[in-house]
Amino acid sequence: MKDEAIIELFWARSEAAIHEIDRAYGRFCQSIAYSILRVHEDAEETVNDTWLKAWDAIPPERPHHLKGFLGRITRQLSINRLERETAQKRGAGQYALALEELAECIPDQSRSEDLAELTALRDALNRFLRSLPTEPRSVFLRRYWYAQSIAEIAAGCGMSESKVKSMLLRTRNKLRKLLTEEGFAL
Repeated sequence: MKDEAIIELFWARSEAAIHEIDRAYGRFCQSIAYSILRVHEDAEETVNDTWLKAWDAIPPERPHHLKGFLGRITRQLSINRLERETAQKRGAGQYALALEELAECIPDQSRSEDLAELTALRDALNRFLRSLPTEPRSVFLRRYWYAQSIAEIAAGCGMSESKVKSMLLRTRNKLRKLLTEEGFAL
């Protein structure tokens, strides 16, 4: 079923909408949740929470890209769950490790309450990602959006772990340089 038809099911408040998004995007959302949480049961619960959140959001929202909309919800719910569950054990898992790697490149958003500054940062990150060649962009997103381990990225991209590490280091350095040039305090 096409995304537009699924969205219409949401607008009609048909329970078939949940079945259709699970069929169309269940594995996608499950992979996002599992890459962050690393526990199948927690990932399944998070995906179910994603469906509930989508049910509550559509209507009034009408997402232009349903897959991205659901992926964003799943990712945020997974991160929130991980933060709750690891509050006593900071530094556990791939997500925390990936955040540590990016900490020196990205300004601390918790210090800024200025919406304009956060919007400028988002726009700079989007421009940076669009400027990257396909392979480095894919590796960067796999690591910092999907929270995949170095080994998972290497296996998925058909390259060595050392190549993945060096590619990530070079990409983070480029990002740091760009953000510094654009005036962001790192």
